[in-house]
Amino acid sequence: MQHLSKFGIYLNAAEGKVVRINSPYWFPEEPDWVLLTSEVNATLLRIRELAREQGASSDPDAITWGRIPLLD
Repeated sequence: MQHLSKFGIYLNAAEGKVVRINSPYWFPEEPDWVLLTSEVNATLLRIRELAREQGASSDPDAITWGRIPLLD
């Protein structure tokens, strides 16, 4: 299943939001969204640590959970 390689936690740094992707319903598009980790059960604390370590956000402590868009 090629979808499995896309599952994980994605960050939209401009919005300071992360989403958990663990189904093929919707996949975030680059460059707006960046895969932080393939660990779909990562905690928000760990996600912030990863964003800090990877330099993916200018304010990792402000990252919050976002929502995947509803598709028509």
